[in-house]
Amino acid sequence: MEKFELTSSAFENQGDIPDLYTCRGKNISPPLSFRGAPAGTKSCALLMVDLDTPIGTITHWVVYNIPADFGGLNEGITPGKLLANGLNQGRNGMFRFGYMGPCPPWGRHRYLFRLFALDTMIRTPGAISKRKLLCFMEAHILAEAPLLGYYPKRG
Repeated sequence: MEKFELTSSAFENQGDIPDLYTCRGKNISPPLSFRGAPAGTKSCALLMVDLDTPIGTITHWVVYNIPADFGGLNEGITPGKLLANGLNQGRNGMFRFGYMGPCPPWGRHRYLFRLFALDTMIRTPGAISKRKLLCFMEAHILAEAPLLGYYPKRG
């Protein structure tokens, strides 16, 4: 059986996230690829958080209802709640729908992307946050694939 895996052609696991995908660059989402979703996967969900803030984790991206056979997300996903291809984006830490790139105020921060294989689609009206998504997913997670990137504050 193939391992459920999340990768990016822009950076390696535990590598530095290029400026292009941060507030110092174009602040666009990086390309992501995934494979090995377990049998019974109906959709995937993705969370990206900054693990190194003094107030707890900051949500940078919430994406859900990703079709299981998609195989990945292209670079530069358009901001918005509902995208033309059926993907949904939830609110990030700035209460906006879509990707918010790394922009640490100090030090070198860890940014964790977590892809979840789910046995359902998420059906919910209105805006969704990371917390709500985690509640909806709770009994439906078949597998999880992490990808960790670093980004330092630069002068």
